[in-house]
Amino acid sequence: MPEQGSAAPVASRRSLVADVAQGGRRAPARPRRATTGGWVENRAPSGWLPSLDLAELWRFRELAVVLAGRDLRVRYKQTVLGVAWAVVQPLVAAAIFSVVFGRLVQVPSEGIPYPVFVYSALVVWTYFATGLESVSQSLVRDRDLVMRTYFPRILAPGAGVIPGLVDLAVSLAVLAVFMAAYGVAPGPELVLLPLWVLAAIAVLLGAGLWLSALNVRYRDVRHTLTFLIQVWLFASPVVYPSSLVDGAWRYVYALNPMATVIEGFRWSTVGGPAPGPYALVSLGVTAVLLVSGIVYFLRAERRFADVI
Repeated sequence: MPEQGSAAPVASRRSLVADVAQGGRRAPARPRRATTGGWVENRAPSGWLPSLDLAELWRFRELAVVLAGRDLRVRYKQTVLGVAWAVVQPLVAAAIFSVVFGRLVQVPSEGIPYPVFVYSALVVWTYFATGLESVSQSLVRDRDLVMRTYFPRILAPGAGVIPGLVDLAVSLAVLAVFMAAYGVAPGPELVLLPLWVLAAIAVLLGAGLWLSALNVRYRDVRHTLTFLIQVWLFASPVVYPSSLVDGAWRYVYALNPMATVIEGFRWSTVGGPAPGPYALVSLGVTAVLLVSGIVYFLRAERRFADVI
C-alpha cells in the first residue's frame, strides 16, 4: 500500500497522464484515493478550511500540462484559420468599437490613437473572457476523468488558464504592429507587463474556480456566464478610460478587479495614465477572489463525483 500523503502510485499517475494525452476514455469507476489504511472513497479532507496540498499538485504537474495541451489542440482542430482566430476576434471588435465609440461617440482615449487604445485592452480582455468560459466548463468537460480516477481536481480549472496564454502572446505581437503603424512607442513601464498578466491570471483563476465548482451542480452557470461576460466587458475600461469615473466612485469602480488589470496592461504597453492608489482596492479584491475560490473549490470537490 502507498504511504500516507501519496495521492496515487507513480505508475497510476503515468497511466492517467498517458490516457489523457491519447484522448482515451475508460469505463467510469468509483473514484478512489490511496491512504495508509487502504483504498477509500475519493473525497477531499473534511473541515471548514481545507488546505491546498502543493506537494501533491507538483506530483501531478504532468497531467496539468497534458490537459492544457489537449485543450489547445481541440480549440483549433479542423479550423481553417487556426491560431489566427486569436487575432481575428479582438481585431474585429476593435474595428467596430473604433467606429462606434472612437468616431461616432468620440470617447476620449487619453491621447492615444483610439484603435490602439481599445485593442490594447481587448488583448487582455479576450484572454480573460475566453479563459473564463473554458475554465468554468473544465470539470464538466472532463466528467469521465473526474468520475473514474483520483487526481487533484483543481488541476482541471488550473490547466484551463494556460492555453489562452498562447493566444495572448500572438495578440501582443499584433499589438506591436498596431503601435508601430500609429507611431506609439512603449515606455520603461513595459517591464511591468508580466505583473499585469499575472494579475489577469489571478482574476481568471479565482473567478473560474468559483464558476467551475458551481457548474458541477448548477448547469445553468454556462448560460449565466454569457450574460455576465457581456456586462463585465462594459463595466471595465475597455472602450473608455477609467478617468471618466470621478472622485470616490473610482474606488467603487475598482471593486471590479479587471478594471485595474486592463488599465495597468494598457499603461505598460501603449502608455496613458498609471493606475492610481485605487489599484490597491482591485488587488485586494483579486486576492480575496482567488483565496475564496480555492477554499470553496476544495470544499465543493468532496461531492463532485456524486453530482457531476
